[in-house]
Amino acid sequence: MKCPECQFENREGAKFCLECGEKFEIPCPQCAKPLPPGAKFCDECGHDLRKPVEASTIDYSQPQSYTPKHLADKILQTKSALEGERKQVTVLFADVKQSMELAEQVDTEEWHRILDRFFEILADGVHRYEGTINQYTGDGIMALFGAPIAHEDHAQRACYAALGLCEQLRKYAEELRLERGLNFSARLGLNSGEVVVGKIGDNLRMDYTAQGHTVGLAHRVEQVAEPGHAYLSQHTARLVEGFFQLRDLGESKVAGVSEPLRVYELQGVGPLRTRLEVAARHGLVASLAASGRWESSSGHGRQPRRDVGRLWRCWARRV
Repeated sequence: MKCPECQFENREGAKFCLECGEKFEIPCPQCAKPLPPGAKFCDECGHDLRKPVEASTIDYSQPQSYTPKHLADKILQTKSALEGERKQVTVLFADVKQSMELAEQVDTEEWHRILDRFFEILADGVHRYEGTINQYTGDGIMALFGAPIAHEDHAQRACYAALGLCEQLRKYAEELRLERGLNFSARLGLNSGEVVVGKIGDNLRMDYTAQGHTVGLAHRVEQVAEPGHAYLSQHTARLVEGFFQLRDLGESKVAGVSEPLRVYELQGVGPLRTRLEVAARHGLVASLAASGRWESSSGHGRQPRRDVGRLWRCWARRV
């Protein structure tokens, strides 16, 4: 048993540290409140500490066990139309920084409980914006926004999810630091690009063929991210510029990519809320007015909203 104060290795079951005299406490497996050794019940939640710890009911190898029913139904209802299609998506990777070192500081059962709560936070944050978790990586996840549930604003949804996840994971890390003395932290990376949707099984297992290193770039962006932060590739940044506050971190040499990749830190929600505002920032509204195509809804010309949408799509493809 390692002392959380001085890291001295004590015998299992010790109540005090032989090195510094620190009193040991045990966490409640139900609510994680620290309790004195020998306690039979938790005075916070009433859990019977004499009962064996229940295993997680989530089977991370079966997507149906962690996908909300309303999302699962939507995927299964449209899967025949999705298979084989090319989709523009945003890929999100998240994992625990130095997870192997952290796992060595606690016993196996406690580490599983820590990861279960970590995965629960990730799943809630991703599913809130109709993203799907495509893969659990042992100490993290790979999630997709824009497929198999299609969304034009997939990059924005991924960024909103990432901001929410960073906030929730910071709170969780603070809890673990105060209650268990663990220096827990997670990092996130996002990239946008094209994938081909493969076969979708009835158990929601999905196969995707990445085009242009879409998935690989997202993973590499996550690996260079600072703990507690979310980083975006230049491809995602171009889609969400104005909607979010981004800090340009400059170009980074990424393995497997010939050209340097520009990376950005996602810092918060930006000042813009609609495509019209973004179009105005980039001079597209002025272009419409100059060409005489910006008319009121009562005019006989083409509707302004339709023209802005068309120009928006052209601009998004160009950048």
